[in-house]
Amino acid sequence: MGFRERLACWLDQPSVTNFILGVILFNAVLLGLETSDTVMDMTGPLIPALDSLCLAIFVVELLAKMLAHGARFWRRGWNIFDFVIVGVALVPGAQSLTVLRALRILRLFRVLSVAPSLRRVVEGFVSALPGMASVFVLMSVIFYIGAVMSTKLFGQSFPDWFGDIGLSAYTLFQIMTLESWSMGIVRPVMETYPYAWMFFVPFIVVTTFAVVNLLVGLIVNSMQDAHASESNERTDTYRDEVLIRLIAIESRLKGDTDAKP
Repeated sequence: MGFRERLACWLDQPSVTNFILGVILFNAVLLGLETSDTVMDMTGPLIPALDSLCLAIFVVELLAKMLAHGARFWRRGWNIFDFVIVGVALVPGAQSLTVLRALRILRLFRVLSVAPSLRRVVEGFVSALPGMASVFVLMSVIFYIGAVMSTKLFGQSFPDWFGDIGLSAYTLFQIMTLESWSMGIVRPVMETYPYAWMFFVPFIVVTTFAVVNLLVGLIVNSMQDAHASESNERTDTYRDEVLIRLIAIESRLKGDTDAKP
């Protein structure tokens, strides 16, 4: 086994993975403490020094992966994700520009690439996007129809909520999330238009309880498929290892048999 193979095996060890996960969480705590002026005054240069140490560990880990996997490093989406997240902190001026400093908290997203269970969640969500596109189109059509209708029906009396299509769409989005929809919007509207419930109740039933749950169902189904695919891949790998061992045992037994006089 060559150096690269040994390095790759070492990087895949649970102890190394858990150490990197611990550094990510520790770095997230440090970045949170940096928002407190009191803590920064008490600790002085300690927290920035620890933050730089964490960044150095991330850079070394990334370089080790690039050395171990070579060109294959760029074929895996999670490696590119790690490269971008760590690279943000290395941009010149990242320590002085407020926006770039704020983006350093994105390092916490590296938990997604380190923890297999979180990777399955993200992969399931990404694989559900094609199916979700059709649902989003359906949702857009429903919102457009609802925005036009509510503007025509309620815009004259409630211009702040339904004065134009944009305001109506935002108000309907608030209603869909069920945030102050009844006492805050619908009941005041019903004081002027008593039959307004005939518009809002079907809208909530269709969007909140039907379309949104359809999105959730697509994501859950994709996560189950991703988990099943990973389990099948693990099973295939284990089966191949067993076959290799059986072939090796058979070859050894055959060699012993041929060696007998």
